[in-house]
Amino acid sequence: MKELLLIAIGSALVNNVVLSQFLGLCPFLGVSKKVETSAGMGAAVIFVITIASAVASLIYDFILEPSGMAYLQTIVFILVIAGLVQFVEMFLKKNMVSLYESLGVYLPLITTNCAVLGVALTNVTKAYNFIQSVVNGIGISVGFTIAIILLAGVRERIEHNDVPYNFQGSPIVLITAGLMSIAFFGFSGLI
Repeated sequence: MKELLLIAIGSALVNNVVLSQFLGLCPFLGVSKKVETSAGMGAAVIFVITIASAVASLIYDFILEPSGMAYLQTIVFILVIAGLVQFVEMFLKKNMVSLYESLGVYLPLITTNCAVLGVALTNVTKAYNFIQSVVNGIGISVGFTIAIILLAGVRERIEHNDVPYNFQGSPIVLITAGLMSIAFFGFSGLI
């Protein structure tokens, strides 16, 4: 149990996928304009990464590795992720139309979000078993959600401040993300 807690905390805070590994920056910067939209994207990423971790672990452990086809892991993981994102997109389009419309083009971009593929490959690289893979997936996705919601909250507050002309738009967002990254490096002493 202690090992699982360390994996979860380590992947959420210490090795935050966005702020220390710099994976998944496209949706992180693109969707983080409003907290509500960021929370919706975070929930979608939590679902996709958690399920992708579980399915990828099972496929790798019971199909690819025993049959000697571990070299196909990247292609298989991408196909699993694409299928899961299509499921999420259909679910949101039918049940949460406003969230579906607010996420726009960024929802299908979860398919190409390297954070989702990164967690599946990390699980294989670190030789995690099924439970460890799922816990790592949950931790990484919760870390992504924390980071995107924090950035969205800061961006909402910056919007009403007097920012110098040369820093308006993308420059202030990148500076904010850089400062958040530095702040998250403070967690590196935890584990």
